[in-house]
Amino acid sequence: MSTPHEEDDLRPSETPGYKPNDKKLSPEEYAKLDAEDESLARWKASLGIGAAATATASGPKVTVFTLELDSPTLPPGKTIKLDLTDTAHLSDLKKNPVNIKEGIEYNVRITFKVNHSIISGVRYIQVVKRAGVKVDKMEQMLGSYGPSPDGQPYTKNFDPEESPSGMLARSGTYQVRSRVIDDDGEVYSDFEWAFKLAKEW
Repeated sequence: MSTPHEEDDLRPSETPGYKPNDKKLSPEEYAKLDAEDESLARWKASLGIGAAATATASGPKVTVFTLELDSPTLPPGKTIKLDLTDTAHLSDLKKNPVNIKEGIEYNVRITFKVNHSIISGVRYIQVVKRAGVKVDKMEQMLGSYGPSPDGQPYTKNFDPEESPSGMLARSGTYQVRSRVIDDDGEVYSDFEWAFKLAKEW
């Protein structure tokens, strides 16, 4: 159960000038809006609007499949991929932390699919705590999407970061709360996992 303070940490930062829209339009309605505007038509096509106008609006708007950590320092054949569709795997990750090498450059990527509707201002937010104290918060913009015209998932690579290093950084386990949320506050994925920093992978 989240405390009010935790919920504040997991709320996306506000986009200046953006006002949440109470009226949600379907892909079909978006496709018909300003149909004569050529540049707008190209933008809508890039979101999959039009090609996906027949998508049925049932089930979750978005399915988040994986969160992956990639680094040029990873040994050949080793991957660190969280399967977010497997609840047993996620439960295990809270008890058996992922090992991450200290002081290395890495980047995070997320794979997701928009099943129906248009999603806008979607962000990935991650709050890291050690011994109950917040030590880091990351917020990355995923963007705005419609259902993929070819039905394939989207993959978003985040900016490279560097893992902490040193004896103090290696002591203890880091608890992570991750959330995928849009500008309107709709949560598409919310999960917890843990990691430890080590001298080697």
